[in-house]
Amino acid sequence: MELEGKLAFVTGASRGIGKAIALKLADMGADVIINYYKNKDAAEEVVKEIEAKGRKGYAIQGDFGKKEDIDRVFDEIKEKFGYLDIFISNAVASGREVVGGFAPFLKLRERGTDRIFNITAKGFIWSAQRAVPLMKGRKGKIVAISSTGTKDYMPYYAIHAAAKSALEALVRYLAVEAGPLGINVNTVSGGPIDTEAIQLFPDYEKIKEETAKLTPLGRMGEPEDLAGVVGFLCTEDARWIQGQTIVVDGGLSLVRGKKDL
Repeated sequence: MELEGKLAFVTGASRGIGKAIALKLADMGADVIINYYKNKDAAEEVVKEIEAKGRKGYAIQGDFGKKEDIDRVFDEIKEKFGYLDIFISNAVASGREVVGGFAPFLKLRERGTDRIFNITAKGFIWSAQRAVPLMKGRKGKIVAISSTGTKDYMPYYAIHAAAKSALEALVRYLAVEAGPLGINVNTVSGGPIDTEAIQLFPDYEKIKEETAKLTPLGRMGEPEDLAGVVGFLCTEDARWIQGQTIVVDGGLSLVRGKKDL
């Protein structure tokens, strides 16, 4: 129970990677606030799962692509709890709102492009600015979720990759400024993870099959694979890791250049 007595906040946590992270932190002893965008029922189910583990769970709706929503969510956290120990920036743009964002570079459109950047990069800025003051004197931990698509070509992923690259840079800058405050800031970069997001890719089945064939560990990643690393970064054992991007891909990046997926 390395995180017993800690309060964590995970964005985009009603499903997929965010849900897995929220449940992992609860397993480790933390009380967990989860953010959701639209699916209130799914968020409430996650809260029930957190509470079934003997921890406190709390759900807050908010669109992390809008600064006014981010401020409202953090105002609620400040008013209800008054502090924060862990902030996990996981929210991503998906569904119909990013039509024109999941596309080849030459077919990208403004709406989807703006939406992806607003949530991934700008959303992290406004969130971190609100999270840091709540961590004063508490040895806080901030972890952002990125993707190995920042370095390796993935079809239809240009804008997501660009936004995640910006996110990784922002993490490094925040790590320097937040370090003197006793706050650790890092990124976890996942290889292809089998979630609803990657299932939006037109050639999802091919990606899954070829990833499993090529990855040294013989399968596509699962949300729990990332969650375990995030959990470790939130412990005191990770106190000397700062401003780093930890790649979690089953070894795929070691061999991917040898063969096209």
